[in-house]
Amino acid sequence: MTTLAAWPSKAETWLDERGKPAWIAAMVIGFVVFWPIGLALLAYMIWSKRMFSCKSRNTFRQAHRHDAFRPSGNTAFDAYKADMLKRLEDEQRAFEDFLQRLREAKDKSEFDAFMDERARAARATPAGDAPTAEA
Repeated sequence: MTTLAAWPSKAETWLDERGKPAWIAAMVIGFVVFWPIGLALLAYMIWSKRMFSCKSRNTFRQAHRHDAFRPSGNTAFDAYKADMLKRLEDEQRAFEDFLQRLREAKDKSEFDAFMDERARAARATPAGDAPTAEA
Protein backbone atom coordinates (compact mmCIF):
# COMPACT_ATOMS: atom_id res chain seq x y z
CA MET A 1 0.00 0.00 0.00
CA THR A 2 1.40 3.40 -0.86
CA THR A 3 1.92 6.00 1.83
CA LEU A 4 -0.75 8.21 0.27
CA ALA A 5 -3.32 5.41 0.47
CA ALA A 6 -2.20 4.34 3.97
CA TRP A 7 -2.61 7.67 5.74
CA PRO A 8 -6.34 7.27 6.59
CA SER A 9 -5.75 4.01 8.44
CA LYS A 10 -2.66 5.45 10.15
CA ALA A 11 -4.65 8.51 11.22
CA GLU A 12 -7.48 6.32 12.50
CA THR A 13 -5.03 4.20 14.51
CA TRP A 14 -3.35 7.31 15.88
CA LEU A 15 -6.70 8.78 16.97
CA ASP A 16 -7.86 5.46 18.46
CA GLU A 17 -4.71 5.31 20.60
CA ARG A 18 -5.53 8.72 22.04
CA GLY A 19 -9.23 8.01 22.64
CA LYS A 20 -12.51 9.85 22.17
CA PRO A 21 -11.16 13.35 22.99
CA ALA A 22 -8.77 13.12 20.02
CA TRP A 23 -11.64 12.14 17.72
CA ILE A 24 -13.72 15.07 18.97
CA ALA A 25 -10.81 17.49 18.53
CA ALA A 26 -10.26 16.21 14.97
CA MET A 27 -13.95 16.70 14.23
CA VAL A 28 -13.92 20.27 15.58
CA ILE A 29 -10.79 21.09 13.57
CA GLY A 30 -12.49 19.57 10.53
CA PHE A 31 -15.50 21.87 11.02
CA VAL A 32 -13.21 24.90 11.38
CA VAL A 33 -11.11 24.09 8.30
CA PHE A 34 -13.91 22.99 5.97
CA TRP A 35 -17.33 22.08 7.37
CA PRO A 36 -17.88 18.96 5.18
CA ILE A 37 -14.73 17.41 6.69
CA GLY A 38 -16.11 17.88 10.21
CA LEU A 39 -19.47 16.54 9.12
CA ALA A 40 -17.82 13.50 7.51
CA LEU A 41 -15.83 12.83 10.71
CA LEU A 42 -19.00 13.14 12.80
CA ALA A 43 -20.84 10.69 10.53
CA TYR A 44 -17.92 8.26 10.66
CA MET A 45 -17.72 8.50 14.46
CA ILE A 46 -21.43 7.71 14.76
CA TRP A 47 -21.35 4.95 12.11
CA SER A 48 -18.31 3.23 13.67
CA LYS A 49 -19.78 3.64 17.18
CA ARG A 50 -16.76 5.63 18.34
CA MET A 51 -18.98 8.46 19.55
CA PHE A 52 -20.90 6.39 22.09
CA SER A 53 -18.45 3.64 23.05
CA CYS A 54 -16.45 3.39 26.27
CA LYS A 55 -13.25 2.28 24.57
CA SER A 56 -11.12 4.80 26.41
CA ARG A 57 -12.06 3.29 29.77
CA ASN A 58 -11.51 -0.24 28.46
CA THR A 59 -8.12 0.74 27.05
CA PHE A 60 -7.10 2.08 30.46
CA ARG A 61 -8.22 -1.14 32.13
CA GLN A 62 -6.36 -3.28 29.61
CA ALA A 63 -3.19 -1.24 30.04
CA HIS A 64 -3.24 -1.68 33.82
CA ARG A 65 -4.55 -5.25 34.02
CA HIS A 66 -1.05 -6.69 34.47
CA ASP A 67 -0.59 -4.62 37.66
CA ALA A 68 -2.54 -7.23 39.65
CA PHE A 69 0.18 -9.81 39.10
CA ARG A 70 3.16 -7.57 39.82
CA PRO A 71 4.77 -8.23 43.22
CA SER A 72 4.39 -5.43 45.74
CA GLY A 73 7.60 -6.15 47.64
CA ASN A 74 5.73 -7.10 50.82
CA THR A 75 5.85 -10.90 51.10
CA ALA A 76 2.89 -11.14 53.48
CA PHE A 77 0.69 -9.09 51.17
CA ASP A 78 1.90 -10.98 48.08
CA ALA A 79 1.06 -14.31 49.77
CA TYR A 80 -2.39 -13.00 50.74
CA LYS A 81 -2.97 -11.72 47.19
CA ALA A 82 -1.86 -15.04 45.65
CA ASP A 83 -4.19 -16.95 47.99
CA MET A 84 -7.10 -14.63 47.24
CA LEU A 85 -6.53 -14.88 43.47
CA LYS A 86 -6.43 -18.69 43.73
CA ARG A 87 -9.69 -18.72 45.67
CA LEU A 88 -11.31 -16.40 43.11
CA GLU A 89 -10.12 -18.63 40.24
CA ASP A 90 -11.54 -21.69 42.03
CA GLU A 91 -14.83 -19.88 42.57
CA GLN A 92 -14.94 -18.84 38.92
CA ARG A 93 -14.27 -22.43 37.82
CA ALA A 94 -17.06 -23.70 40.11
CA PHE A 95 -19.46 -21.08 38.73
CA GLU A 96 -18.59 -22.00 35.14
CA ASP A 97 -19.22 -25.68 35.99
CA PHE A 98 -22.58 -24.69 37.49
CA LEU A 99 -23.51 -22.77 34.33
CA GLN A 100 -22.50 -25.77 32.21
CA ARG A 101 -24.74 -28.04 34.27
CA LEU A 102 -27.62 -25.57 33.85
CA ARG A 103 -27.11 -25.51 30.06
CA GLU A 104 -27.04 -29.32 29.95
CA ALA A 105 -30.23 -29.56 32.04
CA LYS A 106 -31.97 -27.03 29.78
CA ASP A 107 -30.84 -28.90 26.65
CA LYS A 108 -32.11 -32.18 28.12
CA SER A 109 -35.50 -30.73 29.05
CA GLU A 110 -35.89 -29.20 25.56
CA PHE A 111 -34.94 -32.51 23.94
CA ASP A 112 -37.36 -34.44 26.18
CA ALA A 113 -40.15 -31.99 25.29
CA PHE A 114 -39.36 -32.47 21.59
CA MET A 115 -39.45 -36.26 21.91
CA ASP A 116 -42.73 -36.13 23.89
CA GLU A 117 -44.30 -33.90 21.25
CA ARG A 118 -43.09 -36.22 18.51
CA ALA A 119 -44.49 -39.28 20.33
CA ARG A 120 -47.87 -37.52 20.81
CA ALA A 121 -47.96 -36.68 17.11
CA ALA A 122 -47.17 -40.32 16.23
CA ARG A 123 -49.96 -41.58 18.53
CA ALA A 124 -52.44 -39.07 17.07
CA THR A 125 -51.80 -40.23 13.51
CA PRO A 126 -53.92 -43.32 12.72
CA ALA A 127 -51.95 -46.35 11.49
CA GLY A 128 -53.72 -46.32 8.11
CA ASP A 129 -52.74 -42.69 7.41
CA ALA A 130 -49.06 -43.29 7.96
CA PRO A 131 -46.95 -42.63 4.88
CA THR A 132 -45.62 -45.75 3.23
CA ALA A 133 -42.63 -46.25 1.02
CA GLU A 134 -43.74 -47.24 -2.44
CA ALA A 135 -41.34 -48.93 -4.80
